[in-house]
Amino acid sequence: MSARGDCYDNAVMESFFHSLKVEEVHHQDFRTRAEARAALFDYIEIFYNRQRLHSSIGYQSPVEFENELLLN
Repeated sequence: MSARGDCYDNAVMESFFHSLKVEEVHHQDFRTRAEARAALFDYIEIFYNRQRLHSSIGYQSPVEFENELLLN
């Protein structure tokens, strides 16, 4: 961790939570916690990790990036 108050301290997580809110949470009204939990699980495990392209890893999905690392 960097020094307290450093703007880069939580940049990765802040970026993730921004994406989560903009792409998933703000578009839905959840009636129960179970419904919200299922939607968040689907977003993270199915879309964010397997399909969404990430600029920090060469516009690949995390799964593609990890598979490429295993092959090399």
